[in-house]
Amino acid sequence: MTRGRRPTSDHDWLAEHFEEHRGHLRAVAYRMLGSISDADDAVQEAWIRLSRADTTDVENLRAWLTTVVGRIALNVLRSRKTRREAPLSGHLVPDPVVIRDDETNPEHEVLVGDSIGLALLVVLDTLSPVERIAFVLHDVFGVPFDDIAPIVERSPAATRQLASRARRRVRGAPVPDADLTAQRRVVRAFMAAARRGDFEGLLSVLDPNVVLRSDGGRSRPGLVRVIQGAEAVASRALVFRRLSETATPVLVNGVAGVVTWTPHGAPFAVGSFTVRDNKIVSIEFMADPDRMRSLDLTLLID
Repeated sequence: MTRGRRPTSDHDWLAEHFEEHRGHLRAVAYRMLGSISDADDAVQEAWIRLSRADTTDVENLRAWLTTVVGRIALNVLRSRKTRREAPLSGHLVPDPVVIRDDETNPEHEVLVGDSIGLALLVVLDTLSPVERIAFVLHDVFGVPFDDIAPIVERSPAATRQLASRARRRVRGAPVPDADLTAQRRVVRAFMAAARRGDFEGLLSVLDPNVVLRSDGGRSRPGLVRVIQGAEAVASRALVFRRLSETATPVLVNGVAGVVTWTPHGAPFAVGSFTVRDNKIVSIEFMADPDRMRSLDLTLLID
């Protein structure tokens, strides 16, 4: 870490350099936790730890802070595993990151990157806490296993094995087509078929093994479910055809998605669609009112 000239005090100097890394740290925490609020809490905790630490011998502040966030995230993940013994205590669908369909947002791009869609976050949620930390830090952010090992309390060789196991699981996550225009076209066709009540039209854009995950949280337990198969998903879409009439196209974690609205103009749900070979292979709908209120969707309203 090159200290250079400090602004006015050690605290101000640390604060200035911490802000330079905030976006990166938030991206690390979000990939580990799948929750925007938990990610922000982890970043804030990292700042508290930095402000109290002796950083005299720290040569790379970004790397030091990344490992601190990793330790914090591991504690959060372990706590979740304990809490999930209670019904509905976990999230079936991770927090979405939503921007306008026609918007370019550098902060959004840093946060979600080019490969952190909701479908991948769902798979990451199936990993053990130590597997997730090892995979995210090494495979996504290039942290050496020697630096990850103390965080997960394993040897470097054992840490490598954790990442390898996670990597095999992650390979099963659906990967969207790179062509965003094609994604949008398929999602528009799906929503149009739902509005028309066109069952065959829905089937034409759904992969036979498509998986729909919807998460209504504690307030809407009837929406907490996983549905698999094109016919079952199409039938479910027809049940909620009225919502399709209110759909606003958006980008959700970098892929084509929609926001649906209540008759009173409040956001009802955020939907993310993973499109592969012009077929929808995965749909994630987050309709938890508590988490919906935490999303800033006002910019979607013209």
